[in-house]
Amino acid sequence: MDMKWLLGIDIGGTTVKMAVLDMNGIISDKWEITTDIRENGVHIPKDIATSFNAYLVESGKSKEDFAGAGIGAPGFINFSEGIVEYSPNIGWKNFALVSEFEKAVGLPAVLENDANAAALGEMWKGAGEGASELLAVTLGTGVGGGVITNGNIVHGAAGMAGEIGHITVERDAAKAVKCGCGRTGCIETIASATGVSRLALQKRKNRTTSLNELKEVTARDVFEAYKANDEVATEVVEEMTEYLGLTISNIANTLNPKIIVIGGGVSKAREALLEPLDAQFKRFALERVYESTTFKIAELENDAGVIGCAWLARKHFLPTRV
Repeated sequence: MDMKWLLGIDIGGTTVKMAVLDMNGIISDKWEITTDIRENGVHIPKDIATSFNAYLVESGKSKEDFAGAGIGAPGFINFSEGIVEYSPNIGWKNFALVSEFEKAVGLPAVLENDANAAALGEMWKGAGEGASELLAVTLGTGVGGGVITNGNIVHGAAGMAGEIGHITVERDAAKAVKCGCGRTGCIETIASATGVSRLALQKRKNRTTSLNELKEVTARDVFEAYKANDEVATEVVEEMTEYLGLTISNIANTLNPKIIVIGGGVSKAREALLEPLDAQFKRFALERVYESTTFKIAELENDAGVIGCAWLARKHFLPTRV
């Protein structure tokens, strides 16, 4: 048992990341392949099998050396059945991913939402290491999240727990922006990279700001200007962190996490994001919640998903080890 390896697989809309880890969560090898979304992603399990078999030949390992695989996938998931019910970026609808993977690859597998897998990775080997009560918030093109309590991901009745990006924060119809989910006023429309960019473009009109020197304005541009005390950028960051601080404080008042891990591209702003966010969190959170909670920037970056998937495989197929 001590010689068994774990296979972590993080399926994204552009690439499939794969990694071989030992049972202590140390990556031995990692690589990626292109995600083939033709014909609604039907080829992906076979592509993974081809790549994994090539790895076995190159490394000298055999399938018998592996305890199993953990798979992270985007979309709405039926965890008990191993089915991706809907994944718009890939095209899966009621796709039996675990069954198709096991037939193609020849390893037992367990399935998780990709954002949840990243949260588990941060809990096991990243910024949340050692914390059994953790909230992960990912600020990228959208806003994602994962809720961990007592060391386990919270799924909810329909697997929808942790959809932080779709908490409604703007009720004013004149100000609320339509979200990709079809509703309006979601925190994703404000605190995502695209939301920050949208706010900046909106606020810079007829204003004196360094942001007017740019044709396209990214979240990175906004935070760089904010650090230089640009007035418009400061307004954007203050508005974004007020809404995000309110959102996170309400979740924290409910769950009381020990650590809140902030990841995604926007998190690269680091202290320029954390300082105003912490101030807003303090403003809205219960005092005891605030005092018992620590913000941290995610540490694992692109490896978070495969590490979290390996943790799932370890727990599922070697339960006495967890």
